[in-house]
Amino acid sequence: MSQETTTKKSLFISSSPHFFSSENTNRIMYLVIVGLLPLTVMAIYTFGFYSLMVILSSLAGALGAEALALYLYKRPISTLLDGSAFLTGLLLALCLPPKIPLLLPFIGSAFAIIVGKQFFGGLGHNVFNPALVGRAFLLISWAKHLTSNWYKTVSVDAFTGATPLFLAKQVRAGELTYSISRFYKSYLIQNPYGSIGEVSALLIVLGGLFLIGLRIVNWEIPLGYIGAAAVSAFIFRGDVIFHLLAGGLLFGAFFMATAYVTTPLTRLGRFIFGLGCGFLNILIRMFSGYAESTTYAILFMNALTPLIDYYLAPRRFGVKK
Repeated sequence: MSQETTTKKSLFISSSPHFFSSENTNRIMYLVIVGLLPLTVMAIYTFGFYSLMVILSSLAGALGAEALALYLYKRPISTLLDGSAFLTGLLLALCLPPKIPLLLPFIGSAFAIIVGKQFFGGLGHNVFNPALVGRAFLLISWAKHLTSNWYKTVSVDAFTGATPLFLAKQVRAGELTYSISRFYKSYLIQNPYGSIGEVSALLIVLGGLFLIGLRIVNWEIPLGYIGAAAVSAFIFRGDVIFHLLAGGLLFGAFFMATAYVTTPLTRLGRFIFGLGCGFLNILIRMFSGYAESTTYAILFMNALTPLIDYYLAPRRFGVKK
């Protein structure tokens, strides 16, 4: 046998990783953006030109803060093109009321990038979802603007509520007798109430399934999230369909809770993470002073991710657990 043949049949041993994928950060980020495009177009069509300005303001804040941070930390400016800052700005904008003052999306997305992302070391090191960090900051600092400025409000029997979710809290408290099932269709197809990204539950689900089909999003988190929310709403005697369609629950399940860095590494861990998000979302929504609770539910579970990974980390080969 020749030396060449022997070389070709030799076993080459190298260090890990032994598996390689064509996926990279740029492709993942831009595919998530593509999954959000139909929802974004529907939102602009429903809420008008001002909602586009809200989105552009948020994008400007995110991209500007990212460029500034890269310059100060002396990191390659080409990182700005990986799509992560653009996605953070878009996600934050979709979580905001469609008539919010334009300065607030800019401030919120800049805070999301600087504090929620760059302070932890940049992409891949953040503990919390940056877009939700930005929204929580805005909600704490300018609560009035984030709980008003809706495109439409709900008026029932001389009662005016900000959104159907707020109306549902009044119904649950016994202050009103009203069937919230009338909002099923609007929430599903074209919802003029609530935040920009809540405009169509159908488009949220289709965008999420598109990403799951491409294996960009793991199915365990949305399944656990939506399943736990449905069971919790049933146990707490809420309208299950309404609570699944209303607010940012579906948007959070498919686009917010599934961020790679802030979620567990194992399949079981991701499912448990989703269960926790769904349960907390309904619990806070129905028993606290907040009508919407997706932000805090996901941020709380982000904080538990290291603990979940600690107890569910797979055993290394040759090492006792």
